[in-house]
Amino acid sequence: MKAGTIFAVASGVGKAGVAVIRVSGDAAESLFTTLRARCPQPRTATRVSLFEPLTGRLLDEALALWFPAPKSFTGENVVELHVHGGRAVIDGVMAVLTGLHGFRLAEPGEFTRRAFENNKMDLTAAEGLADLVDAETSAQRDQALRQMQGALGDLYEDWRHRLLRASAYLETTIDFAEEDIPVGLEADVRSQVTTLKQQIAAHLSDGHRGERLRDGVRVAIVGAPNAGKSSLLNQLAAREAAIVSARAGTTRDVIEVHLALAGIPVVLSDTAGIRKTSDEIESEGVRRALAQAAQADFRVLVADPGQTPLLSPDLLALIDVQTLVVLNKADLNLPVDGHFPCEAVSVSALTGLGIKELLETLTSKVRDRFDLTDQPSLTRARHRTALDRCLQALTRFEEVPSLIDRPELGAENLRSACMALGHITGRVDVEDVLDVIFRDFCIGK
Repeated sequence: MKAGTIFAVASGVGKAGVAVIRVSGDAAESLFTTLRARCPQPRTATRVSLFEPLTGRLLDEALALWFPAPKSFTGENVVELHVHGGRAVIDGVMAVLTGLHGFRLAEPGEFTRRAFENNKMDLTAAEGLADLVDAETSAQRDQALRQMQGALGDLYEDWRHRLLRASAYLETTIDFAEEDIPVGLEADVRSQVTTLKQQIAAHLSDGHRGERLRDGVRVAIVGAPNAGKSSLLNQLAAREAAIVSARAGTTRDVIEVHLALAGIPVVLSDTAGIRKTSDEIESEGVRRALAQAAQADFRVLVADPGQTPLLSPDLLALIDVQTLVVLNKADLNLPVDGHFPCEAVSVSALTGLGIKELLETLTSKVRDRFDLTDQPSLTRARHRTALDRCLQALTRFEEVPSLIDRPELGAENLRSACMALGHITGRVDVEDVLDVIFRDFCIGK
């Protein structure tokens, strides 16, 4: 951890009624003497007058909070100054802080990193805090709060401690090799590992629920040219997000809009019309459309009942349980020639007929698959990678023929599994991942 007392504006950028300036470090309390303000009682908001130390000029009338170590967010001495949010006030206070010996501007995420390094939170809680700051929907907020409060970290630590206990049994057989090994020890350890392996595998088989809640559920709108995909996108987005034209092949690249369905973030993608074409640029658009459809969590396949055939072989191949067929131009009452192995909804992308029902159907599908459950979901690729390593170590453990004859092999594999879990929460040496985790935080957090 870098030395020094750090400071930063912890509130948003721009003019506001109040701005929060946060200070953390050994010298934080001395700031009151510097600004000629009385030090408030711990954890009590107190009105203070702040003066420029050299000229004695009044800088602001502010609220001050004082959090002595270790009972603070970072575990260090922390001061918060809630000043008026005008640029001149903020600049005046920040100029004083910048000129103080031993004080420096905080780096992104440095307050939270100090909280982690002072055992105020584990890495999953720190990541939950970052997600809470970035949350744009209610589901993202709820998931971030749950993770920040320790739900995910507690789960992983429980698994790690169970592995440590199983490992301790095997270590005993190594340290006391001349003693009689308790009857049933091997079966008991193997049973514990099998149960834990099943729980971790079930946790991983969550359909990427937590990651989708964090980053957005991917929904691709696909179909033939001129089926009404761009018009449908504009209806769902309630704005002119895509160019609409009677000319086939207008959409060449993927166009994305962001929605919130039942509090769940959704990234809706309009794609190029899928057809055989000799046009080089349109062919690239079709390739991207098919790639987007393959990667999407859901597909909305738009069909025009007036087109023949209704769906090409390429489009029929995209239909599965994660596909919703939308029959466009319902206002024309065209006969539908075709049957679909999935749900179909009739709409008019021109008039808006059926759009409400389509949104309700899509919302129901998204909620059923990605809404929060009672169990915490992993939210980052690094969690998934570490859990995969843990499972691999447990599989190697199960392949050891006899734990009585080769307890050191079993113990080593359990240690590797524990290490993988510890990397998620930061309970082992994770210096190599700290910079990656905290660099995406905002200044002041």
